Amino acid sequence: MSISLKQLQARPIFDPTSFFVLIDFLTISAYYIHMPQQFPFQIGDQAPDFQLVGHDEKTHKLSDFLGSKLVLYFYPKDDTKGCTQEACDLQERLPTVHELGAKVVGISPDSPQSHRQFMAKYKLSFLLLSDPDSQVARQFAAYGEKNMYGKISQGVIRTTFVLDERGRFLRIFPKVTVDGHADKVIDTLSK
Repeated sequence: MSISLKQLQARPIFDPTSFFVLIDFLTISAYYIHMPQQFPFQIGDQAPDFQLVGHDEKTHKLSDFLGSKLVLYFYPKDDTKGCTQEACDLQERLPTVHELGAKVVGISPDSPQSHRQFMAKYKLSFLLLSDPDSQVARQFAAYGEKNMYGKISQGVIRTTFVLDERGRFLRIFPKVTVDGHADKVIDTLSK
């Protein structure tokens, strides 16, 4: 199929309709990408208690950790690229976390068995809790709409909370970017 010079000249170089459709798409995409994560609490508020089963098949409550600082992080799925990097980075810094008087606990919708396999594969030594229906993630505003490669879906949003010895929020890291995150957690614990 060939196009003559006349046909080419008859076509508009710039189609305003397509332009406005593109602008609408980009505006909507930017909104979802940068949509702020809304939290029902503030720094200094008491974290809500919860009860979940861990990789060890035991039931754990948030109140079990009172008396030490806690790094409580929510992640979408065991053994995926970002979640693995986040877990391994925290594991690598675990001695420093402990020196600073804190513990690490991860929460995802995965089963205790999945957590055990994930821990064995990457030699993780901190507690992983199973939140199969994401109710605790919802309670902590770590569940909601997210945009991955232009696809909008509902799920766990990578979020980290640093709690003090009395279970109050010291720092909230919404929509975590994995690179450098463990260092930010250490900086928070050091203050």
